[in-house]
Amino acid sequence: MKKRVVVAMSGGVDSSVAAALLKRSGYEVLGVTICFNLTDSNTKKPRCCTLEGIEDAKRVAHKLDIKHYVLNMQEDLEMKVIKDFCSEYSHGRTPNPCIRCNQYIKFGTLLKKALSLEAAFLATGHYARIKKTQSAKRKAQNYSLRKAKDRLKDQSYFLYRLGQQQLSQILFPLGNYSKSEVRSIALGGGLPVAKKAESQEICFLPEGDFRPFLLERMGGRITPGAVVDLEGRLLGEHKGIALYTVGQREGLGIAMGYPAYIVRIDPRSNRIVLGRREDAYRRIFWVGELHFIRKPTKKKIALKVKIRYNHREAPAEIVLKEDGGARVRFQKPQFAITPGQSAVFYDRDTVIGGGIIDKVLDGDD
Repeated sequence: MKKRVVVAMSGGVDSSVAAALLKRSGYEVLGVTICFNLTDSNTKKPRCCTLEGIEDAKRVAHKLDIKHYVLNMQEDLEMKVIKDFCSEYSHGRTPNPCIRCNQYIKFGTLLKKALSLEAAFLATGHYARIKKTQSAKRKAQNYSLRKAKDRLKDQSYFLYRLGQQQLSQILFPLGNYSKSEVRSIALGGGLPVAKKAESQEICFLPEGDFRPFLLERMGGRITPGAVVDLEGRLLGEHKGIALYTVGQREGLGIAMGYPAYIVRIDPRSNRIVLGRREDAYRRIFWVGELHFIRKPTKKKIALKVKIRYNHREAPAEIVLKEDGGARVRFQKPQFAITPGQSAVFYDRDTVIGGGIIDKVLDGDD
C-alpha cells in the first residue's frame, strides 16, 4: 500500500512542485490549502491564503490528479499568531509571525489534521532538509534539521522550533533542489503556476506594511512619546513605539545632521533612542523561550547565531542559564539585535535550536 502524505499547498510554485515530486515518488498525495480569510485583497501582489491561491492550488491538484481540501484556520491564526504579533509590537518588540505560524499552525494544527487523515507525513514547500540518523547506544532514530541546498532560499531559520516527533512526521521535498531547478520542474510538468511570481509578504498583511494593520487593530492603545538621543536630549515625538523597530532609519522625521538610526526602544518610558549606525551595534543579549531540536549536553556552547532571517550568522558563545534562558555573546558586534526576533543557533549547516531575543546589553559584560 502506498504511504499517504498530506501536502500543504498555498497555490505557489514551491508547494506545487513538492506535491508533484511526492506523486512522482509513489506516495498517495492529498493536497490541503490553509485558508485564513476568504476575502480577496485589491492588491495585485501575489499572496497566499486568498481565493486566487486556493483556485491555483485546486488547478494544480487537478493537473496532478490528487484530492484537494481547504481548511479554514482563521481562529488559529488569530489566537496563536496575530494576538502575539500585536502584543509584541505594543511592547516595543519586533516579532516574527512566520515562526509562530510554523510552530502552531502548519506543524501544529495542520500536522494533527494530516495524521487524523491517516497520513504518514505532512509535506510543505519549505527549503530545508531533515536528516535521520541511528543512535548506536540507544538504538533509536534521531532527526536533525539542516539548511537547504539552495542557501539563498534556505528557510531553516523559520523552522527551529520543530521537535523530534514533528521531524519524524514531516517531509521537505525541495530541500535538495535550487529555486531554478524547482521552477524548471514546474515548467516541465506543465503545472499551471509554473510562472507565478513569488510572495514574500506576511499573509495577513496585504500590502506588506505592518503599521496600517496595527493602527486598525490597536489604534487607541498606540500613544505618541519622546524621541531622544543617546544622552537623553529631546529630539522630537514619535507616533507610538508599536510603529517602529530597532535599526530603522526611514520614516523618523527628525534631522540630526547625519543618518540617524533607532538604537533602542524603551517601552517603560515610551521613548525611542536615536544614534548613528555604529551606535546600533551590540555584542551581548539574553534569549528566552529556548528550544533545542536535540537537548545540548553542555552549558556553554560555541556556535554560529542568526538574529534575523536576512542576517548572516556569526560566531558566538551561548551560556545556558538555570532559568531556562541563555546569554549569547558574539565575537564581533552585530547590527540591530532586536528584541522579539528569534536567535537561531547553527553548527555548520545544522540547526541546533534557538529562542526569542529578550534583552540586549549595552556593554561587553
